Amino acid sequence: MDHDTSRAPEYDVVILGCGPAGLQAAIHSARKKASTLVLGRPASSSLWRAHIENYCCVEGVKSGEELLTAGIGQARGFGAEILHEDAVATAQEGDFFSVTIESGRKVTAYALVMATGISRKGLGLKGEKELVGKGISYCVDCDANFYRGGKVAVTGDGSAAAHGALTLAKIAGEVSLITKGLDVSEAMKRELKESHVKLYEGEVKELEGGERLEAVVLGDGTRLEMECLFIEKGAKGAMELAAFLGVTLDPEKFTFILTDKNQATNVPGIFAAGDICGQPFQMAKAVGEGCVAGMSAAAYAGKKRRERG
Repeated sequence: MDHDTSRAPEYDVVILGCGPAGLQAAIHSARKKASTLVLGRPASSSLWRAHIENYCCVEGVKSGEELLTAGIGQARGFGAEILHEDAVATAQEGDFFSVTIESGRKVTAYALVMATGISRKGLGLKGEKELVGKGISYCVDCDANFYRGGKVAVTGDGSAAAHGALTLAKIAGEVSLITKGLDVSEAMKRELKESHVKLYEGEVKELEGGERLEAVVLGDGTRLEMECLFIEKGAKGAMELAAFLGVTLDPEKFTFILTDKNQATNVPGIFAAGDICGQPFQMAKAVGEGCVAGMSAAAYAGKKRRERG
């Protein structure tokens, strides 16, 4: 159901990503008294399994899990709401934005902060690079229509893979989902079960094909013939979510979002912080950019709220 754009959005600021950039943005947004929602799974952050010993004013070696858990507590303490689900779609609706999450719920906000980090894509298999665009794709939303009525598969373990399979189920003739275990909401698991998506437990170990992909072989020897394998790992990538909102990426490799000194993108109301803004991939940079993005987003939301009267 579409939202009534004549009404005020549900939140001032929605933050995509529960890593150091997203949590710092939430702390500063909430401290500015902006109603703030953070979406994402902290365990999906590259920091979660890391150990930090080069962060200013923090002595010794700290685990990423410890730091993120503390950050979540801080953000909540200042009033931010945190929901451990990923965003699967974004859209602009009038003078605010909507975000659809795994459960199917749609939330709205005056401002978005994209802080999902970068997707370490790829399976690292022989022939993978050569087959990109010839039966290997990293973006369901981009390429699904090329395989209308065809036989395809998605491999991955997060919301990107599950949402990709469900999207393809409406377009392709036969859809398989290859996963070692899905870290998604119960609602999304139910939706998959009720769809015609075929579920295979395991991982792709081999790609077959010459000029185009012809089949994949799983770890247990199962061979699946297909026209395309979509590699969708982890949370729905900010690049895919941003692309549909017209956010400008770097012109050379299209691997990070361009921002100004206020962490604002080219789209009014959309800000970005952390690894998604490019190197260096360091916690200190992510936190600094998150601070600026959170304050900028809260200020933007406050201005839009005043304009509405």
